[in-house]
Amino acid sequence: MRKRDAEATKEALLLAAGELFTARGFDRTSVREVAAAAGVDQALVFRYFGSKEELFASVLTAPGRALTSSDDLLPALITAVLTEDGGTDNLLLMALSGAQRGAVAEALEREVAGPCRTAIAGPDADDDALLRADLVLAWLLGLALARQLHPSGQVATADPDRARALVLAAARGLMGDAALSTVDAQQHPH
Repeated sequence: MRKRDAEATKEALLLAAGELFTARGFDRTSVREVAAAAGVDQALVFRYFGSKEELFASVLTAPGRALTSSDDLLPALITAVLTEDGGTDNLLLMALSGAQRGAVAEALEREVAGPCRTAIAGPDADDDALLRADLVLAWLLGLALARQLHPSGQVATADPDRARALVLAAARGLMGDAALSTVDAQQHPH
């Protein structure tokens, strides 16, 4: 009998859960269905994730964790919001919304929203800069929502490069020069 690869099993569970949560929602998706879609026993969901809620948190935080590791966070986040579609877009929208409770909300704040806010505001940000960063994130959430609700509208059909440039310029205006100087330095090295 061949030994299973734990990381491959976890990835299969995350993929299956992401598809099911996106298609059916949290409440209408069972642990048994996730395990069956991944081709494993449901006990492995609990072994690797502890609970359905923690599995959901892992699914939601994955796109955000990938973005927060970017050296160019704000441009990467804007690009993701303006170009992603389907399941990833739905998961990113859920992750940015922070509308979850309990362990899911804590994981989203710790692994996605908090690092995004801090990176956008800058390392020595005051309360005002953190508020401005939250306003940028709220705006991006609104853009993602507009793309989903109006797939044939201006936001969804605009040239992604042009839309990205406009959104980035407006975000820079809101954040001010000091907070986004690291983005400028990365995009335009001296």
